[in-house]
Amino acid sequence: MAAVAVARAVSVGSGLRGLQRTLPLVVILGATGTGKSTLALQLGQRLGGEIVSADSMQPQEMDTEKVTDRKGELEKEDGHALHKRLSQVDPEMAAKLHPHDKRKVARSLQVFEETGISHSEFLHRQHSEEGGGPLGGPLKFPNLCILWLHADQTDERLDKRVDDMLAAGLLDELRDFHRRYNQKKVAENSQDYQHGIFQSIGFKEFHEYLVTEGKCTPETSNQLLKKGIESLKQVTKRYARKQNRWVKNRFLNRPGPSVPPVYGLEVSDVSKWEESVLEPALEIVQSFIQGHKPVAAPVKMPCNEMENKRSYHMCDLCDRIIIGDREWAAHIKSKSHLHQLKKRRRLDSDAATAIENQSISPDCDKELKEKGSPEQNEKELKPSV
Repeated sequence: MAAVAVARAVSVGSGLRGLQRTLPLVVILGATGTGKSTLALQLGQRLGGEIVSADSMQPQEMDTEKVTDRKGELEKEDGHALHKRLSQVDPEMAAKLHPHDKRKVARSLQVFEETGISHSEFLHRQHSEEGGGPLGGPLKFPNLCILWLHADQTDERLDKRVDDMLAAGLLDELRDFHRRYNQKKVAENSQDYQHGIFQSIGFKEFHEYLVTEGKCTPETSNQLLKKGIESLKQVTKRYARKQNRWVKNRFLNRPGPSVPPVYGLEVSDVSKWEESVLEPALEIVQSFIQGHKPVAAPVKMPCNEMENKRSYHMCDLCDRIIIGDREWAAHIKSKSHLHQLKKRRRLDSDAATAIENQSISPDCDKELKEKGSPEQNEKELKPSV
């Protein structure tokens, strides 16, 4: 998830010096535009804490480039070919991944290539550790507090966020980045908006505008700019919804000892930030610092422990691979599947009718031979001249 703000309290005043070893790791997560950075700064200032950005698009260390390059090389290969290779070295993991999910397939292959141990074996070892669960091994930070910023209505907020970014000079930054790093790639038709920093929201949405700026009429350039802005707003909204689904699927819909408590903070009304967000967050974090349970209850969502999110299903009717019990249940109720089912039943019915007619035909032929055809009988009855 992008732009996750992480605050770790390392100094909380002279009265709490003895609690240094039990200080919590406070994770602030939520969709884009919910105010994670703002809350992290406020908590850090109030509690004297350290703030670490965990943005998924932050620059990577140099010693990870080879690993990233290898994974990128694998992702360029055909998905079905990658999946076939994975099924040979790690059939258990291959059964949980869809061939179209090339990033995860490539990651599992990368684990095996670099260690000689299958990805599924690594996961089994984590699950079997003390404190482990269905999601993996024990928590690295046992005293963990997660604050989830969420809002019911975020479209207007996200539109305003995009407008504010544009007013703050987003286009100038994109132009400069395009000129320094992407212009040559575009000229060689080798631009890649699927990996690294280029997959960040903003680059591909303004691609047409950037590559044609100064080469077309002002009217056309203005239309492309408006198109890019609208596209940026739409993709930002989709991304926010995807981020919230990730939180629910990763933390709220999965039981187990390795899932930390998640405390929800409603951020829909920015005018009530102090009373709805900051004050409750301070109370929760201070409870963790002092070593007692917060008054606020963590977010709970009903979950089906019997549901397998990685089960493998093959639909012969539709010639599709479906991963997950819920996805399979949705597929067999879908219009496309029901259409194929109706088509198959009609074909089966036609085939059964044809077989039945074939089984009757020999008897009819025999009866006709014995009685003779109507034309033949009529001919025999006519007197000869």
